[in-house]
Amino acid sequence: MKTISLLGCGWLGIPLAEALIQKGFIVKGSTTSANKLPILQNKGIEPFLIATETDAVEGDVALFLKDSDVLIIDIPPRLHFSQKMAALVPFIQDSGLKKVLLVGSVGVYDDANSTVTEADIPNPKTEKSKQLFDAENLLRGNSHFQTTIVRFGGLIGGNRHPVKFLSGKTDLENPDAPVNLIHLHDCIGIILKIIETETWGETFNAASPYHPTREDYYTQKAAEFDLIAPRFNHSAASSGKTIDSSKLQQMLGYTFQFRDL
Repeated sequence: MKTISLLGCGWLGIPLAEALIQKGFIVKGSTTSANKLPILQNKGIEPFLIATETDAVEGDVALFLKDSDVLIIDIPPRLHFSQKMAALVPFIQDSGLKKVLLVGSVGVYDDANSTVTEADIPNPKTEKSKQLFDAENLLRGNSHFQTTIVRFGGLIGGNRHPVKFLSGKTDLENPDAPVNLIHLHDCIGIILKIIETETWGETFNAASPYHPTREDYYTQKAAEFDLIAPRFNHSAASSGKTIDSSKLQQMLGYTFQFRDL
């Protein structure tokens, strides 16, 4: 029976851990909140209180990684993210763990008004995306373990949908830019497929092959949710990108469960 260490049990991490347990894996899960420890334990997750800092990792990281076959890193790429990953790397090396999966984002790609594949070199513009891309390179360049990176599109599922944030807003940019979203169930399905097929040392784009314009999509979704539709500014040309996820469909044999989001 394989053991998975899951760094970050949040919106994606908890249901991912539950799916892994249903598949027969032992799951060690981390949180930064002590009050979440019993919640994880009640779900069958072995709980750990761990916090990544710029120059250290707080908590019993050695025990968290001990005897694990795979480390999944699913924490928000906030300020100093690459430094936090640099602080984590020595613990991964010391554990002897050989397989790492980093949950990333298509935000590392620039909005170049083109279709983007994994062959395109990212050109991140925001500090958040720069930190994430630096972390990708740090992990991928380490010879002690193999890293697979999954660059997810915008995450939706359950009560989470961006139209709820955009509802009623005005003067929004890029009305004609394509949307690149992915459902929670597909995020979980893709990660499970990577682990089950032992596909390591790869980078995958992961967004549903459904790319209507932002204006068309969010206007339609506002009506479905009975919300005030956002209003877009057409005075400037739209900029965006279309994420091509055909590599994961072909290499992993994965079929998206939620195509029309």
